[in-house]
Amino acid sequence: MLSRALGDSHLAEDAVQEAYVIALERWPRDGVPSNALAWIVTTARNRALDVLRRRSRGDEKMALLARLESTQTQDEPDFDDVSVADDQLGLIFACTHPALGLEARIALTLRAVAGLTTEEIAHAFLVPLPTMSQRLVRAKQKIRANGISFAVPDAAHLRERLEAVCTTLYVMFNEGYAATTGDTRVRHDLCNESVRLARLLAELLPDQPEVHGLLALMLLTDARRNARVDENGDTLTLEEQDRKKWDRWLIAAGLAHLGRAAEFNDDGPYQIQAAIAAVHSRAKSFAKTNWRAILTLYDRLLELEPSPVVALNRAAARAMLHGFDIALAEVDAIASAQELDRYAVLHSTRAEMLRRIGKMPEAAQEYRRAIGLTENLAERRFLERRLESVLH
Repeated sequence: MLSRALGDSHLAEDAVQEAYVIALERWPRDGVPSNALAWIVTTARNRALDVLRRRSRGDEKMALLARLESTQTQDEPDFDDVSVADDQLGLIFACTHPALGLEARIALTLRAVAGLTTEEIAHAFLVPLPTMSQRLVRAKQKIRANGISFAVPDAAHLRERLEAVCTTLYVMFNEGYAATTGDTRVRHDLCNESVRLARLLAELLPDQPEVHGLLALMLLTDARRNARVDENGDTLTLEEQDRKKWDRWLIAAGLAHLGRAAEFNDDGPYQIQAAIAAVHSRAKSFAKTNWRAILTLYDRLLELEPSPVVALNRAAARAMLHGFDIALAEVDAIASAQELDRYAVLHSTRAEMLRRIGKMPEAAQEYRRAIGLTENLAERRFLERRLESVLH
């Protein structure tokens, strides 16, 4: 709401942060308000008004003040789920305006909407932290300079931003499902929020197959969330997971959206990834997984989205069908290109293949490299256990 009224996400962020500081000071003393969300919004709006009043009194600033003051209704306005959802989608679409570069759009949305840290976003894009920081600053400046509206665009302009919106929600979900930092492997808040926003997007654009494909992928993957870690919060591989803990309702919902996407007869990367997740969901056990179908789907995904990460995932699937020694040659070729040299999953995948074919010293070296690149404590513990197993 503040970003929409101000046309300035930076000022809106500062005002909201100040509101939280005030809340931390007052709420322990005065108690939590009955409508905490509205209290934060109202307090942040008032802080933004204070900032604007201290600025120069040009016509533009006066118009901005009038617009922001017009949002005042009462001390604690009522915000229902629908209006909050509309504002969140509006912020996403503003951050993904085509005036910004694709990576900048996604990064800014992850920072402003999902609340990911700049470090987490840099990790997701495999770029240095200073590079990502500069991209975010430039993106905010461009939104302010171009007067980009913080609202869901009309139907004619929705689709031109769709790719960036879908990518943003996908990266957001991945960070929740496999957190890159912190001491827990799964961030349930990000998983829930990205799925909720994907549902809203599917309602907004029901005739877009890739939106249904994205939602299907999220639901089918999220169905495994409760089986992802053991009682100590440590990572469990797909092979180790108890499939009785998989959420069958989410699987059914995911398959329904995948079926809806298939009706358009226009496949895309999210639909293919969802189809891969569906093969896993239908398998009664890891041993009964249809790896041939998965490999065929990865071949199609590689045609649609050629990237070293997709090639790495395809090699992992090929290992299950044709053997780890054959797949290792593909992984070695990917590693030699050095595009994924700082990608921990490359080294952990290579380490696992070396372990499986009995090359323990080489596996240990790769596990050490993966550990050095892993900032999530739960994932690091998993890799350290793997390293321990090849040293004895």
